[in-house]
Amino acid sequence: MLNGKTVLITGGTGSFGKKFLEKIFAQYDPQKVIIYSRDEYKQSVMKMEYADKVDMDKVRFFIGDVRDKDRLYRAFAGVDYVIHAAAMKQVPVCEYNPMEAIKTNIHGAQNIIDAALDCGVKKVVALSTDKAVNPINLYGGTKLVSDKLFIAANAYRGKNYKTIFSVVRYGNVAGSRGSVIPIWKKVIDGGGDTLGVTDLRMTRFWITLDQGVELVFKALRESNGGETFISKIPSFHIGDLAKAMLPGCQIDEFGIREGEKLHEVMVTRDDSFMTYEYQKHYIIYPHFEWWDFEKNFLPGGRKVAEGFEYNSGNNTEWLDETQLREALKKII
Repeated sequence: MLNGKTVLITGGTGSFGKKFLEKIFAQYDPQKVIIYSRDEYKQSVMKMEYADKVDMDKVRFFIGDVRDKDRLYRAFAGVDYVIHAAAMKQVPVCEYNPMEAIKTNIHGAQNIIDAALDCGVKKVVALSTDKAVNPINLYGGTKLVSDKLFIAANAYRGKNYKTIFSVVRYGNVAGSRGSVIPIWKKVIDGGGDTLGVTDLRMTRFWITLDQGVELVFKALRESNGGETFISKIPSFHIGDLAKAMLPGCQIDEFGIREGEKLHEVMVTRDDSFMTYEYQKHYIIYPHFEWWDFEKNFLPGGRKVAEGFEYNSGNNTEWLDETQLREALKKII
C-alpha cells in the first residue's frame, strides 16, 4: 500500500509521529516520508534520534504550520497520503487560549482539507480523541468540529476531486507525553512514595503507540471515505495503574479536574444507529443523504444494538494490576 508512495504527517515530531516513522519503514518501502511541524528544535532532535534507525535519505523535514494554507499547498505537492496529527491538545492551554485552539484545530483542519483536495492527495487520515465525544472542554469541542469537517469533506469528491477522508479515534496513549505514566515515573524515580490520582472511580482505555499506528494503517488501507475507526482495546482502573507502577504506594486522591471525565467514551448511544462492529474494531459511518452506504460499507461488519455505547467504564475487557505491570514493561 505505502510502497513507493510519499507520505506526509503533520505534527510529525510528537510521540505518534516518531512511532509512525519507525513502523512505516519497518513494514513498507515508501518513496518519501515528510515530517511537517513548526518546531525546528524538535525536528533537529528527531533527525539525530532516528539517524541510525530509518533510511533518512527518504525522510524530509518541513517547517510549517497547519494555519498556513500556502505552506500546506507547497508541502502537499506530490504527496499521496496525509496523516493529520497536529493539534493543540492540552486541555488547560486550550481553555486559556481558545482563539489559538480554534485557529489550529479547526481552521487548520479546513486548510488540510482544501490543500489535500486541490493537490490531489489520495487519502487523508485525521487523528481524533475521546474528548471529541460529548465534549465538555474546548479542546474536545474543537476536535469535534475537526472530525465533522473531515467527514463532510468527502462530499466534495466528484469528477474533479478524488481525495478520501477518514478519522481514527482513540484516547490518551499509554506512555505518551499526554498520559499520566511519565508524570508518575518521574515521582517514582525521585524516590517518592505517593502518586496523585484525581478520582479512584476513573477508568481509561489502554492503547499503545504501536496500536495507534496500526489503526492508522488500517484506515489508509481500507477507508472509502467518511469512516471513524475505533479500536477494540482493554480498560483499566486508574488506581490499579498506580499500584502496578509502584506497589504499596500511597494514593493522594485530590478530586476530578475541570474538563475531565470519569470514563473515556468512544461511541455514544446516539452513534449506535450508524456503528458497526468488526473483529478488532468499530466503525462509525456517516449519516448523510449524499453518502452512499452500499458503495462505501466495508464488508464483515455487524450493526451494534440500538443504544450501544462504548466507553472505558462499560468495557468487557479489562487489565488488572498484574497485567498492567506486564504491559508497562513494554513502554517504560
